Amino acid sequence: MRYRQALNSSKGTVLAENVRVASGLWSRFWGLMLRKELPAGQALLLAPCSSVHCFFMRFPIDVVFLDGDRRVTKIAPAMKPWRMAMGGGGKQALELPAGEAAKARLEVGDQVSIVEGAGGD
Repeated sequence: MRYRQALNSSKGTVLAENVRVASGLWSRFWGLMLRKELPAGQALLLAPCSSVHCFFMRFPIDVVFLDGDRRVTKIAPAMKPWRMAMGGGGKQALELPAGEAAKARLEVGDQVSIVEGAGGD
């Protein structure tokens, strides 16, 4: 099975070991709604995406908005359920477990890479 890994290329840190991509209308709409958690090491990349909502979610997440070159345009840390965030010119959104963006020292302007590999779950 194939997986994608998200890296903060600017700092050489790992954002997520297993990234699921939601690029279709319904996969982007459903996103993480109704899930019990987003386990450590996992992330969801919404593409295209310029804003997100956390309606019907049960846990906080970090939302990292990326431009067309996958440079960070905005970070919404520990976004709680029932909140919304606009992307500040972002074209994609990477949703991470709360606290992961800070752990990876992610900042506006950093370059994020999505690397494909073999393995994963």
